[in-house]
Formats: sequence, C-alpha cells, structure tokens
Amino acid sequence: MMRKLALLVFALFLTACGEDPNAPYLSFAGGGFVFNYRNAEAFYGFVARPLKTLPEGGVIEAQFEVPGSPDPATVTEKVVKGQVQYSFKSPLLTGIQAKRPYKAVMRLIDAQGKEIARYEQNFHTDVDQSTLPNQPLVVGPGYQQNPDLKPGTLN
Repeated sequence: MMRKLALLVFALFLTACGEDPNAPYLSFAGGGFVFNYRNAEAFYGFVARPLKTLPEGGVIEAQFEVPGSPDPATVTEKVVKGQVQYSFKSPLLTGIQAKRPYKAVMRLIDAQGKEIARYEQNFHTDVDQSTLPNQPLVVGPGYQQNPDLKPGTLN
C-alpha cells in the first residue's frame, strides 16, 4: 500500500513539473529611456525574458512608438533555444516629451508567421529631450572634445 502511495505521489510530482499552458510566454524584465548626453542621442528599450519554452523557428518582434510618427519602429530577434533573455532597443529618437507614455509592443510569432502571444508596456521618462545638446560633446574613439562646439555652450 505504501509503495502504491509513493508511486502516486511521484507521478503527481512529475506532472506538476510540466509547463502551464495558460502561463505567458514572455515578460518585460526591465526597460526604459536612455539619454546619452555624451553623444547627444536618445532611445528606449526593454529586456524580454522567456517564461516557458518558445516555439522553434519563431521570432520575437518589438514595436516601439516613435514620437511624431504614426508608425512604430519594429525590431525582431530570432528565438534561440535556451536563451534566457532578449534585448530590444528603438532606433535613435527625437522629440521625446517628459511624463508622456510611449507604448512598446512585444509579439511572439511562430515559424509560420502566426502571432501566438502579444504583450504591451508603456515607458516614460522624467526628462525632456530638450536637455540633450544639439550635437555630440565628444567625437572619435578617444572621446575627444567636439571641435565644433563653442566653449561654454551645449545647445
């Protein structure tokens, strides 16, 4: 009797180790805006973390809302078996406004091109793009001071 009970408990334990079919495939595991004052550039991005096995041959697509444009910027990454995270970043942006939400959409697409999961997240910044200089403060691989800048000016 004890042996049967032990086998039953072991079988239940093994079935509990499987993936929950209702669990999300991916999660946003961080992200936000980056203002690079040294290079006078701004963008935003996020990290996607798989929560269960992703479809072989699939892709993860990230769509970023672009200030002043009706169309999002799209970036894709191929699904790689065993990869623990995927990083996505928008192209360089202009016109970023502080405290305004910017939507990022993450889509999981299978090998046949069918969307199997979709997640959305809003990102915002407390800093307005007007804080960036008009041109890079430094140039070249050695970060030499930009010779086009007048001393004492940033904009």
